[in-house]
Amino acid sequence: MRFRPCIDLHQGKVKQIVGSTLVDDPASVRTNFASDLPPSHYAAMYRRDELPGGHVIMLGPGNEAAAADALAAWPGGMQVGGGITADNALHWLEKGASHLIVTSHVFHDGVLDRERLTRLTQLVGRKRLVLDLSCRWRQDGYYVVTDRWQKFTTLRISPETLDDLGTYCDEFLVHAVDVEGKCMGIDVRLLNLLAASVPVPTTYAGGVASLADLELIRSGGRQRIDVTVGSALDIFGGSGLRYQEVVAYHARLASAS
Repeated sequence: MRFRPCIDLHQGKVKQIVGSTLVDDPASVRTNFASDLPPSHYAAMYRRDELPGGHVIMLGPGNEAAAADALAAWPGGMQVGGGITADNALHWLEKGASHLIVTSHVFHDGVLDRERLTRLTQLVGRKRLVLDLSCRWRQDGYYVVTDRWQKFTTLRISPETLDDLGTYCDEFLVHAVDVEGKCMGIDVRLLNLLAASVPVPTTYAGGVASLADLELIRSGGRQRIDVTVGSALDIFGGSGLRYQEVVAYHARLASAS
């Protein structure tokens, strides 16, 4: 298991927000933390601590300059997502992204658009593409949600779905949206589903509140699931985890592997 750091951007600033509150009305957005430091500060810190493969996520419009600032601090070291389309994909690779994270672009009216997905894979190459399968529970399973995690799609997460989509991309990124940003513990049911099924490297996000949660992901993830942590980290105003503690934990796992 690897620790994948994050830089979440909202209205041009590094923030940690509760994903399920990402609606059009700014007054409804619940912000856990807002930083006065530029995105490049965090990217440079991750580079110093040898934590590649993290992600820069643009949560809504107005974050392009901030994302470019982060990528410039570590060319080739971080992925970028949020509003990625076939029209701007090459632009973000030129800005220094190692991978492109895509979700909403490959769905039309809540349905997977294989034509768009195929075109994007052919354009940038399977090894440069990450599919964001962030999901929420609904009646009989986990369904991918798009448009800032507000709209349910018809795509249900299953072993068959994961095997299929794994042929189009290099990795999956999966936010457990129901617990994301709430520091209330991880979604074990979703973790178990992913650990048993994913055919490509997968990063889990959502609900991590302590070192015990990291251990749970390490053991329950069957060494197949990486993890990212946001609101619980002290660098983002949290109290559950110290960033340097997580860096040391990651280094111990790397040396033991």
